[in-house]
Amino acid sequence: MSSFENVTIERLANVYFDGKVTSRTVIFPSGEKKTLGIMMPGDYRFDTAKKELMEIQAGSVSVLLPGSDEWQSFSGGTSFEVPAASAFDIKVGEVTDYCCSYLD
Repeated sequence: MSSFENVTIERLANVYFDGKVTSRTVIFPSGEKKTLGIMMPGDYRFDTAKKELMEIQAGSVSVLLPGSDEWQSFSGGTSFEVPAASAFDIKVGEVTDYCCSYLD
């Protein structure tokens, strides 16, 4: 899906790691939420409340998922899932555009 229709976008940005990761929340009529964001190069750790689907739109990352001891690489057009109530480490090699869906 390259665009979203009939959605609400929260004006206030989500800003993490001194502005190196930013996103905007998109809310669908069903109540579903996604965030669209940009990550600058760096190493980050994110905690999850809900299960997440991270879609990499452009750029490249390496991810250490919960329960794994092997880093996995993802680039534009690929995605990965993160379980609820967990955390993951991510190494961003270049400016990366992403879409995060929060799943039940």
